[in-house]
Amino acid sequence: MHFFLFLSDFIVPFVIFGIVLYGLLQKVPVYDRFIKGARSGFLTVIKIMPTLIGLMVAVGILRASGFLEFLSSGIGKVTGLIGFPGELVPLTVVKMFSSSAATGLLLDLFKEFGTDSYIGLIASISMSCTETIFYTMSVYFMTAKVTKTRFTLPGALFATAAGLAASVVLAGFMQ
Repeated sequence: MHFFLFLSDFIVPFVIFGIVLYGLLQKVPVYDRFIKGARSGFLTVIKIMPTLIGLMVAVGILRASGFLEFLSSGIGKVTGLIGFPGELVPLTVVKMFSSSAATGLLLDLFKEFGTDSYIGLIASISMSCTETIFYTMSVYFMTAKVTKTRFTLPGALFATAAGLAASVVLAGFMQ
């Protein structure tokens, strides 16, 4: 166990040192490449900033307007029949747009139901096995200038549904 604690403390510095050492052995101008990559990354951040702000504002509006609670009560009746608690519907919807906003909802669920409750377990597992679909698609496709998304959205929605089903099953085993 002590070895893993030691390893977890030093793995990132070892990886960075290894990359720099490999670059030096290959006679690559490591610092110049780092600066060029950092500049490119910064420009990418500037390009995606409007999308990020738009998504964050939209999630804030949904949360403040009470629409998520309305959605929870309406869809929650149907999802409750298949074993998915209605209280988790807002978390699932928000997670598709923003992971940080979903984390805020997750903390609210923990305060209300507890971390070891059935709802808390499903919420924890579903947060780790689902993706921020619309955020990822908008940011990555905009950056890569992809215009034909083909089956990306249906595939991502299917994967999210599978992750949610898995979270219900796994939480059931843990209870």
